[in-house]
Amino acid sequence: MPKNKRPVPRKPADTPEHKDELLTRNLCELALELAEQEDPDTMSELLRQRETTFHKLVRKLLNQHKDEVLYGAVELAKYEDVGAYHYLRDAIEEAAGTVLLRRDNAPELEIDAFAIPVFVHSTGGLEAAHEFQDPEAYDALLASFKQAELESPKAKVVLIGHAYDLGEIDRITYSALHEMVRDAATSMMEKKLVPTPAIERSLAGWTATSFGPDDAAVELRFLVGFALKRADDPFYRVPSDEAAADAYFARRMERYQRWTEQYGPLVRRCLAGVRPVELNFLYQDLFFGAKQQGVAEHDMLQMLATLNQALAARGADAAQATAIVGPADVDHEMQLRTCLYLDGAQLAAYDKPLDLGADLETEVADVRDALASIGLRQLSVAMKFGPDGVPVAPQAL
Repeated sequence: MPKNKRPVPRKPADTPEHKDELLTRNLCELALELAEQEDPDTMSELLRQRETTFHKLVRKLLNQHKDEVLYGAVELAKYEDVGAYHYLRDAIEEAAGTVLLRRDNAPELEIDAFAIPVFVHSTGGLEAAHEFQDPEAYDALLASFKQAELESPKAKVVLIGHAYDLGEIDRITYSALHEMVRDAATSMMEKKLVPTPAIERSLAGWTATSFGPDDAAVELRFLVGFALKRADDPFYRVPSDEAAADAYFARRMERYQRWTEQYGPLVRRCLAGVRPVELNFLYQDLFFGAKQQGVAEHDMLQMLATLNQALAARGADAAQATAIVGPADVDHEMQLRTCLYLDGAQLAAYDKPLDLGADLETEVADVRDALASIGLRQLSVAMKFGPDGVPVAPQAL
């Protein structure tokens, strides 16, 4: 925990707040214990029982809409142990976006929420009134998920007729997504139309933008859908052998790339009608994985925009500038800072969140590639940025 934070006063033992605090601590402690077990095959019987208890507790908290406990436990684990933090966050995200449906005398079904992040380049920005106004394009796009083998031929797939912006995606909490998945499952298994209140609540509307009619706009949108299938469908079974698993995912990536090329025009028709727009797709993933992809790429584009604006204000070319990148502690949260310099003077700085346990070399390499795309090739890496903002021990990359 950050040392300068005051301890939270204890609540009386019979209050709901105190009970939630105990649940938060209990969930974090279970994650700490389970994350230390490196080999599941050697897990003791007691630890297996604790693992079962852990997953039951996560599902219970999701069903009770206890987001404060879930997010609180993740935040607590962040300061306790990196391994436990990732273990807990991954378990909650999977449980929130995936639901198993058990029925008497019938195969077990599984439904999960997926998303596709897409950056839309347009003149003047997208208009909400124009999205998903082409029923023929929507039907063809929905069918494409099975035709292109992104989902199993035996699966049932639905796609929400709305492209979520980042603000809407951010408002979908763990329990909100879980309820959306259950809404979708009920709708897909019933033969008649049923209400889907959780999905309806998620359609909050796009955040207003300030693009002028002639401005070049780049906007992040997410297509969100659900896939219902048998839990034992071999289409989704990842081989246990590492080489075979790599080949499985490589084939899936090839199919996805072909899908973006073949069906990209349908996505354009759904998002913008007849207006000419350019799309850049990120990879289809489960909901929270897709969100993380989109946010990371969005941050990178924001960084480039900030640095480009600083260069333009000075009438300078990127090739004349240098940059230093390194970790920085901002209000007890780790950030990856990129500072831009011209003739030794700092022009601009941009901080983007640095996830605990992230590979720093990979993060720096991504920044290097992004800077190279605007013509800036003189980059150094600092051990860190001090409290005064000065880079410590920068080394040319």
